Amino acid sequence: MLFSSLTFLMVFLPCTLGLYYIVPDKFKNMIMLIASLIFYAWGEPVYIILMMLSIALNYVCGINLGEKEEDPVGRKKSLVFAIVINLLILGFFKYYGFFIDSINQIFPVDLPYRELPLPIGISFYTFQAVSYIVDVYRGNAKVQKNILNFALYICMFPQLIAGPIVRYVDIEIQLRKRELSIYKFGNGVKIFLIGLAKKVILANCTGAVFQEIMELQMGSFSALTAWIGCISYAFQIYFDFSGYSDMAVGLGRMFGFEFRKNFDYPYVSKSITEFWRRWHISLSTWFKEYVYIPLGGNRFGKARQIENILIVWMLTGMWHGAAWNFIFWGVYYGILLILEKFVWGEKLQKLPGFFQHLYAILCILIGWVFFFSPNVGYAFDYIGIMFGIGGSGLFDGQGIFFLFSNYLLYAIAVLGSCAFGAERLNIMVRRIRNGKVRTLIVGVSYMVLLFVTLAYLVTESFNPFLYFRF
Repeated sequence: MLFSSLTFLMVFLPCTLGLYYIVPDKFKNMIMLIASLIFYAWGEPVYIILMMLSIALNYVCGINLGEKEEDPVGRKKSLVFAIVINLLILGFFKYYGFFIDSINQIFPVDLPYRELPLPIGISFYTFQAVSYIVDVYRGNAKVQKNILNFALYICMFPQLIAGPIVRYVDIEIQLRKRELSIYKFGNGVKIFLIGLAKKVILANCTGAVFQEIMELQMGSFSALTAWIGCISYAFQIYFDFSGYSDMAVGLGRMFGFEFRKNFDYPYVSKSITEFWRRWHISLSTWFKEYVYIPLGGNRFGKARQIENILIVWMLTGMWHGAAWNFIFWGVYYGILLILEKFVWGEKLQKLPGFFQHLYAILCILIGWVFFFSPNVGYAFDYIGIMFGIGGSGLFDGQGIFFLFSNYLLYAIAVLGSCAFGAERLNIMVRRIRNGKVRTLIVGVSYMVLLFVTLAYLVTESFNPFLYFRF
């Protein structure tokens, strides 16, 4: 079930909210937990067993860590055991087929295997479980002895299948007690509607253009068409994922939870370093806290730091998908970050802002080619066409058609990708001095936004979610 589906918007969410606000406070977590399990089981009921096993495993491991406070050796063994089991489960379901395929390609063997469907959201809830275990071990969080509260932390439906990755320390107190108010609920509704519009209108429309270009035979399109396809995908994945993250944050506030934002206008960045401070913030924070720093970070010299950066970014690529193009994509960003840190970072900062931004956007777009390509070879062929190698020239009628039939969509997407559009709207609203009129105009605007997105959902069948199986 997707947040942008009519089933969720018209049935699941209203029923869950109604029950949640009717029952006494002591039963609200129970309602949230039941709703979350139904939400997860809606698409793949068999994997609800795997999630329950993950909850039980990490709950028991947390209790075990708490009981060994005076036994540092035992605590470390318990920590290692919990992390290894979590990663083995994730690795088996996500990378089993990839490793067998790689062995079959490298060696003269043909090992058979049964392809397993990837459990929805397993990467997200596994990382959340690991963060809980590590934070308890470090003493940054208390052991959660209430299994209902712990289960809710692992499988809370607003952020279950697409994040943001919520660290236990950030909502430890909220699991026990949280503020509910009309203002907070209304603010959550606004954030949710903005995210829904980003997903349904901008992501789906730009995604449809990208999908049409991807169906063309390699080499049959021009450089212009290739750039339009790449830019369309860049907009699709940003509005798709950031829209879903906004919806998660908005839903959280409707139920009284505060989740940290996951995106901060990443396409305005002037370097790749800045881009990764703004894109998928919760994932970058997780790898920094639980991989980069434990590996030594920057504490043991330049060579060790470079090695740690490459390890982190190779793992980041693998987290996104079990394929060589994702690993290449991760290493690509690791190399760029190393070069910015040790080679040309200071020189880059001396350039005019326009050229810094142009450099960052060019690197980001090339990165997305590796991300959306079915394999590394396809990615290099596509990049070659973008720069006039191997395609049907620099321009063609097809590319011009795509450009002129979607120019308004791209203009809106550009405005939505930077803070300028939102800031101008806020300024216009604040200029309305009459409070009642201002409230009425804002309310009507959000209602119109809701009706437009619902109209898209009813009339359009193209409604994918790119991060659905990460």
